Amino acid sequence: MKKVLLLVFCLPFFNVSAQTITILDKDTKFPIRNVEVFSENKQVKAISNKNGIVDISAFADDEVISFSHLGYVDYDILKRQIPLKGKIYLQSVEHQLEEVFLSTSKRVEHRQRIAEQIDILSLAEIQQLQAQTAADVLSTMPGIKVQKSQSGGGSPILRGMEANRILLVVDGVRMNNAIYRHGHLQNSITVSPNQLDRTEVIFGPSSVMYGSDALGGVIHFYTKKPKVSTFFNTEVDLLSRYNSVNDEVTLQAGVELSFPKWASYTSISRSEFGDIRMGKKRNHGFDTWGLIPTYSSNNDTFYSDEETVNGDPNVQRRTGYDQTDFLQKFYVPISNNTDLGVNLQYSTSSNINRFDRLIEKRDGKLRFAEWYYGPQKRFLVSTQLGLKPSLTWMNKGTITLAYQNIEESRINRKFGSLNRTIRKEQVDVVSLNADFSLPLTKDEDRILSYGLEFTHNDVDSNPTGEVLAIEGNQIVGISDYFPVQARYADGGSSYSTGAVYLNYRQDISKTSTLNSGIRFTHTRLAANWIDQTFIRLADQDILVNNSAVTATLGYIFKPTPNWQLNGVLSSGFRSPNIDDIGKVREKSGEVTVPNVHLKPEYAYNAEVGLLRYFNKKKMYVGATFYYTLLDHYIMRTNFTMNGSSTILFDGEEGNVVANVNMDKAGIFGFTSTVKGVLSNELSTHASLTYTHGKAYDTDEPLSSIPPLFAQVGMRYEKGKVGGGIDYVFNAHKKPNTYNLTEGIDRFEDTPFDENTQNYYGTPQWATLDVNLSYKLSKQLMLQAAVDNVFDIHYKEYASGISAPGRGFKIALMGKF
Repeated sequence: MKKVLLLVFCLPFFNVSAQTITILDKDTKFPIRNVEVFSENKQVKAISNKNGIVDISAFADDEVISFSHLGYVDYDILKRQIPLKGKIYLQSVEHQLEEVFLSTSKRVEHRQRIAEQIDILSLAEIQQLQAQTAADVLSTMPGIKVQKSQSGGGSPILRGMEANRILLVVDGVRMNNAIYRHGHLQNSITVSPNQLDRTEVIFGPSSVMYGSDALGGVIHFYTKKPKVSTFFNTEVDLLSRYNSVNDEVTLQAGVELSFPKWASYTSISRSEFGDIRMGKKRNHGFDTWGLIPTYSSNNDTFYSDEETVNGDPNVQRRTGYDQTDFLQKFYVPISNNTDLGVNLQYSTSSNINRFDRLIEKRDGKLRFAEWYYGPQKRFLVSTQLGLKPSLTWMNKGTITLAYQNIEESRINRKFGSLNRTIRKEQVDVVSLNADFSLPLTKDEDRILSYGLEFTHNDVDSNPTGEVLAIEGNQIVGISDYFPVQARYADGGSSYSTGAVYLNYRQDISKTSTLNSGIRFTHTRLAANWIDQTFIRLADQDILVNNSAVTATLGYIFKPTPNWQLNGVLSSGFRSPNIDDIGKVREKSGEVTVPNVHLKPEYAYNAEVGLLRYFNKKKMYVGATFYYTLLDHYIMRTNFTMNGSSTILFDGEEGNVVANVNMDKAGIFGFTSTVKGVLSNELSTHASLTYTHGKAYDTDEPLSSIPPLFAQVGMRYEKGKVGGGIDYVFNAHKKPNTYNLTEGIDRFEDTPFDENTQNYYGTPQWATLDVNLSYKLSKQLMLQAAVDNVFDIHYKEYASGISAPGRGFKIALMGKF
């Protein structure tokens, strides 16, 4: 953040120094908490409390005092120049666009020193959205499209890549595990948007800093954290929200305790979501597309072999679910050079119906009476040690040790059958990250960063077949059991990674910066299949080792203070995980089987970016153009198992498919963005994204390539009142742009065009949202919004569920 140094000589009667001062937001005049206040040598430190008050009696009158907060412009002033009223006003960085970014080099960086395409959502922006899930938060960011198979989910797409080609990170710990799958992945919802402090996205291969999986980019969630205070301080934050489109009720409460030597933050969030009502206005011209005339009313206790008539076909029955998220953090500054953070997270849900499977039909009738995910559970505990030893080999460092436990299950039963299949998976993950940096010069124009990473995944996969006992329409118990094929190796499997990296950044001159890095990664996968009833492999035990060296080179050139040109050459790789190599599952008559000969896929990326600042750097216009070459890319296609192209699975014969290595493919596209302040009261944002992907070996389009999409918004804020309007546009995804071989983008779920006697593809759509906010006091804010004002019916690209129709949303936030 830009530093503003105030060195104005004051009149003699101003020389009496204030011992207690109040730090305020320059625009709202509300107090700012957690402002770090420190001397030039950082030996004297203090932090403002929830009222913005901080004691500066420990500072000498002739000392320069620095005020620093992630959301505000840094400010320096001599203590004796502080006015007698003892008030300091800080300017929000949202009006400066000197954005601080934490993820690219795993240390604090400014946008002007970052070559990659990046985007940030601050706490204020996240709170303004009042999104139901973290996936909904991501869908508002430039260059990101989110696919949904059901209400409780959301699979982000970056540069034509998604699922296990995108790396999800929370508080420095990778969320991707050994069973993150190819296709669509819904795990982003296990991070609550109500507990986020900020979200950062790096686009393109980032394997030097993050390793395998980061081919399309990195999404880094940062949750709220506590800070110490010079005296005991408490703060309570509350959120209550209702949304009419699915009768959502969300309650969140957080408590921060701040002491001089330690701090704690505790938060719990509870959301209950009802059935989603789709939009009624069908501008696309397909009158019945997406309507739900009948549905399955079967559940854990109720049995029926008949479909239930839907009283309102615009309501997507069985899409409701509940979710609870718990966050606990501790922060302990052990010394001036060492601090310790402890992070506990737990997320769980009710059963989540797989809506796209529940509306799947065969011979004109619903195929499944039940198809749902059991409670999705994610537990994380991590310790993070921050170091500032000022050694010859390290100036700053962070060591993160983490353990995660993930539980998920899939339960299904076909109509007319008493046989229910249950497949449960549990993943235990241990990880260690050590990241260090060393300035090679006093002014930090040359910085060396280096580190290591280790992860180990253990996967248990347990299948069960139950024969239901029923009396009338009631399920009264289990009458028998039957064998079921496990989703993964039933004898257990493991997946480990080890890596080291080196990164170097140098300011070649005042107008240019060079970034470079290299990383070596080794992966090890082991799996054991015991039961050979359904799948018979040539080798029941497999061991796969892969290694790769990846590199990046970035260059930033600033010919004038208002122009920035970026260039990046980078490589990445993704080593197949257990889901890629060893999964067994059925979908739409195709049975995926293990392919133990699967090899890594590689990405080679080139991109150029342009930024132009306006209005004293309070606004910018930018564009990034990229091309990514995929080598040995992984794709699901026809396969044979023991010489046969078909297989019996869950009582039905299906075609055999598997993930295989293909040859080469290319993805190119661009994202243009506008963001900034037009005046003291008016701000704007806009983006336009285009993606094109083609397989060079088959001459087919690639999967996960969304159509052209754009968004534009304006926001007005003055004093206590704020309001905004957002327009979102999505172009037509034409039939010739779908990959029909892999079939993961739901071409057959798009409208059928009677004129062409073919599926139409995803129709074009556009929506308008409006929102208002009012600050009732310095503690309370009221927000109201109308989403999808014109009640447009549409589906997001590749989604199995219609998007919400018009919804009225109201939220009350408080800080006490």
